[in-house]
Amino acid sequence: MLKISTILFGPAKLVIKIVTWFLTAVVVYYAICFAQVYLTSRESTTQNTTAIVVFGTTEDNGVPSPTLAARLNQAVILWANHRAPLVVVTGGKQPADVYSEAQVSATYLEQHGVPRSKIIVGSGSDTWQNVASVEAAMKAAGITTVMCVTDGFHEYRAMAILSNQGFTPLPSPSTTSPITGGAVWNQMFVEAGEVAVGRIIGYHTLSQITAGAATVTSLPSKG
Repeated sequence: MLKISTILFGPAKLVIKIVTWFLTAVVVYYAICFAQVYLTSRESTTQNTTAIVVFGTTEDNGVPSPTLAARLNQAVILWANHRAPLVVVTGGKQPADVYSEAQVSATYLEQHGVPRSKIIVGSGSDTWQNVASVEAAMKAAGITTVMCVTDGFHEYRAMAILSNQGFTPLPSPSTTSPITGGAVWNQMFVEAGEVAVGRIIGYHTLSQITAGAATVTSLPSKG
C-alpha cells in the first residue's frame, strides 16, 4: 500500500522538477540570445556590399536626432569610401510629425554628398516594417548584400530581419552614438528579449503584435 505522503507529494515533486527544468531552459535560451546581441554589437565588416541600409530613429521637425545623425554619419563615411553604390534609409513618422525619419535621413545624406538618385527611401514604424517598406525596391535594384547601419545593440535583430526578407547583411554599427554606458546595457537586455521571442514566433508576427498593441494604446479613452 502506497504511503499517503507519496500519493500527495509525488506529483507535486514532478511538477516542481518540470517547472525548474523549464525555467532553466528559458534562462539559458535568453542568455544565448543576449550573448549573440552583445557579440554582434562589437563587430564591424570590412567587406563591400551592394547597399548600405540605415535604420531610422527619431527626428525633430526635419532635424535628425543625435542618434539618427550618428547612424547617418556612419553611412556618409561608408559612402565616401566607396563601400557600396546605394544607400537605403528607413523610418516612418508619428501622427503629428511633418517629416518621416526616412525623408529627414535622405535630405541629410544629400546635404553630405550622397546623390539623391543613389538613395532609396522607405518608411516603417519598427524594424520589420523598415525592411518591408524597401524590400521590393531593393530587390528591383539588384541589392543582395547590405551593410546594416544602426546602433550596435540593435545590429543582431536588424540583421536577422534583413536575412528573413532575403538579404545578406553585414554589421556596420554607428561608432559615435550618444547612447552609451548603462543605457547600452539596458537596450541590450531589451533586444535580447525581442530576439528570443522573435526567433520563436517570427519577427513578422512580433511586429504585428507590437504594432497592434501600440494602436490600442494610442486610441482615445471612451470614458
